[in-house]
Amino acid sequence: MPIVQKIFALSVSIILLIIIIELVRRRKLREEYSVLWIITGITIIILSIWYKLLLFITKLIGAVVPTSTLFLFSLLFLILISLHFSVKISMLTDKLKEVSQEIALLRARMEEKWELSE
Repeated sequence: MPIVQKIFALSVSIILLIIIIELVRRRKLREEYSVLWIITGITIIILSIWYKLLLFITKLIGAVVPTSTLFLFSLLFLILISLHFSVKISMLTDKLKEVSQEIALLRARMEEKWELSE
């Protein structure tokens, strides 16, 4: 890998890690999600520094060029993130439904008590 590409990839991954740490510090990103992003940033750093590992993985999966490997793993990463967030959204939707029903029941009980006290 040319030195310019190495420097660029390393710079981008270090900036990514700094942004992740700053978002966690400011409480804009929860710790449970930051672990995944930190692992991603560290993986990019490792692949930037250790290009032979990327070549080995490329040969292992049967790809022709290392960029194909990077695109494949990027696509898999995005699919997994989407799946994870879909599961989270489904769980939150169910919880919201339960809370809404509970509020409706409490509101009905309060209105019933107000009618009895009048």
